[in-house]
Amino acid sequence: MKFALCNEMFENRPMAEVCSVVRKLGYRGLEIAPFTLAPSAEKVTAEQRKEVRKIIEDHGLETVGLHWLFAGPTGLHMTTMDNQVWGRTRDYLSCLLDLCSDLGGKVLVLGSPKQRSIVEGQTQKGAWQRAVELLSSVLDKAGQLGLTICFEPLSPAETDFVNTVAEGMKMVRQIGHPNFKVHLDVKAMCSEPTPVPEIIHSVGIENIGHFHVNDPNLYGPGMGEVDYAPIAEAIDEIGWDKWLSVEVFKYDPDPETIAHKSIEYLKQFWSV
Repeated sequence: MKFALCNEMFENRPMAEVCSVVRKLGYRGLEIAPFTLAPSAEKVTAEQRKEVRKIIEDHGLETVGLHWLFAGPTGLHMTTMDNQVWGRTRDYLSCLLDLCSDLGGKVLVLGSPKQRSIVEGQTQKGAWQRAVELLSSVLDKAGQLGLTICFEPLSPAETDFVNTVAEGMKMVRQIGHPNFKVHLDVKAMCSEPTPVPEIIHSVGIENIGHFHVNDPNLYGPGMGEVDYAPIAEAIDEIGWDKWLSVEVFKYDPDPETIAHKSIEYLKQFWSV
């Protein structure tokens, strides 16, 4: 199994320092939130892209990909009825594909709950169609770049659009593109009535694009009440042996402590 860490917990610290910490703790990959590089992906220069990629690779790490895709800039929304905003969001996703490729990543995790929630006047059916059209418009480019867009079901506390893995799989099947898959996130799956191991078993491994490990308390795996033993068993049973990325939303007492506790807990179930 390969363990990765999402970089936004380190906030404004230099990339070289982040990579040094991540590698020392035993992680093999770094997953990047674009807003940590610049306010907009369009503002990440060609030189900066080369520099960031070189720093990551020089530390013996891989760039897993991108997440928090629409967290910045403002004014993005993928299910809106506003054609100008929708078109800008589609174009920005295309820009993110280029950024991911330039950094050496392979997956883009599409969560961004606020930028997909249903706006006033929009219907569930209309929102669904807008999302399908937006994603379908960029997937051939993703294929050409060797990238996979992974749609992340999120809890009802975060968004009212695609709250279960079953809904995510419905979209995957409808779009039917090899470069579009579902993303699994332990925190999000814990919001469903179905036990997490059953959800994992319900998805064919060929449909899983990426996997985040965390806890509903917003810290890392092993730092809350979720027992990962049955989750790890399900992951092994379906044959997933790619990345498990630690994504947290609370950064205290400090990133090093969270990253250390998370990987030490994960190593109870998998070797690095």
